[in-house]
Amino acid sequence: MRRPWQSVSDGLLLAVRATPRARADEIAGNWIDADGRAWLNVRVRAAPDGGDANKAIIALLAKVAKVPRNAISQESGGASRLKRFKIVCNTYEMAARLEQLSRGERA
Repeated sequence: MRRPWQSVSDGLLLAVRATPRARADEIAGNWIDADGRAWLNVRVRAAPDGGDANKAIIALLAKVAKVPRNAISQESGGASRLKRFKIVCNTYEMAARLEQLSRGERA
């Protein structure tokens, strides 16, 4: 199974497919693009106006990953649906949490 994250020196780089203006803030499993790359499907209620959806994604990721918001930074994809976020964390523990989330389980 492809994973939407990769280890970096001080944490993980997470590939996210964002859906703004969703019914609820939630992690909705994995999404595989046409090139076979995996993305964590993240839905947020916030609109993409002024970066509100990006802030909501960071808040949701921080909540489910159990890390402070300032441990997560957006690396790419400002106005795009496909984004990358860096999470400064213990790589092993975070990978286990993300594995559960990508399968639709609660961490």
